Amino acid sequence: MRDTEESPEEEVADISARLLGWYDRHAREMPWRVGPADRRAGVRPDPYRVWLSEIMLQQTTVAAVRSYFRRFTERWPDVGALAAAEDAEVMAEWAGLGYYARARNLLRGARAVVADHGGRFPETRDGLLTLPGVGPYTAAAVAAIAFDEPATVVDGNVERVVARLFRVETPLPAAKPALTRLAAAITPQERPGDHAQAMMDLGATICTPRKPVCSLCPLGPDCAARRDGLEVELPRKAPKAVKPVREGTLWIAVRADGALLLETRPETGMLGGMLGWPGTDWDRSGGPTDPPIAADWRATGVEVRHTFSHFHLRLSVLLAEVAQEAVPARGSFVPHERFRPSSLPTVMQKAWNVAAAAIRHPRGEARLD
Repeated sequence: MRDTEESPEEEVADISARLLGWYDRHAREMPWRVGPADRRAGVRPDPYRVWLSEIMLQQTTVAAVRSYFRRFTERWPDVGALAAAEDAEVMAEWAGLGYYARARNLLRGARAVVADHGGRFPETRDGLLTLPGVGPYTAAAVAAIAFDEPATVVDGNVERVVARLFRVETPLPAAKPALTRLAAAITPQERPGDHAQAMMDLGATICTPRKPVCSLCPLGPDCAARRDGLEVELPRKAPKAVKPVREGTLWIAVRADGALLLETRPETGMLGGMLGWPGTDWDRSGGPTDPPIAADWRATGVEVRHTFSHFHLRLSVLLAEVAQEAVPARGSFVPHERFRPSSLPTVMQKAWNVAAAAIRHPRGEARLD
């Protein structure tokens, strides 16, 4: 921070004023955001859109979320429509976005808003915390952006800005409590939602991880890390643990009429509630380890690789033709014309890409190369 004769309150007000002035000129356009000009004109953010975007953005980039958000809001334009949606339809629309527990929590949260709150979102951080799938960050973000509560919103971008602004050298994640306290100290009572979005935009566009553009930063005069030449080094991070590697098998069976054997995974565990190929117990959920149907299984010779948050996965893909009358031990056959690869989670799409190179359907009859 600067060496000035300003009181702490005046310095905080000065930081807030410069940050919001920068945001008014440079705010990113987002499909879920009400920009500063519209806010000044009296347009209020829709709590549903704010909540939906924040759930989608958990552990995911803005670029990845944009198209999903548009599709969701076109199909389910309000919380009542989402609450009434079929689970399978929502999970299929979410496919590819990852972290599938978020989709299950999305449905649970929408239904809680309708059942317990008359279709209206709670307007405080504490009230929002009662919703399924809403943690401290999401509750603070929705409270600040949608309802103007001066809640402290701290995501990865904000952590980086604050760590540099105050020269916090304690490595993450141990630094999180201190960073949250410092972020609270500069959160204004006026325009708290715009302040939160300004901090996130600043971290995403100016105060970036590797090459911060300090010359364009509205907080440059206050930044202790810049003053001491540490802006690239902060925030420090504790070394990450090496991810273990797990192995497993997926079985892709094609019936004589081209139908494909799929199953809905259990609600709990990895990819819970998602449609996919039957497989072994690679997620250690205690599930089955045997093939889903008796068949002459043959290996593709191609390994599917995928990385989850806490482990790397290596999967063998086996293929088989089965008779029309074959009955699976688990899962069910989906007619080929109704099969949509895009409704599968990413790792299952990868497996399908491997299998599709070997599967042929001339005249409606399945063949494996």
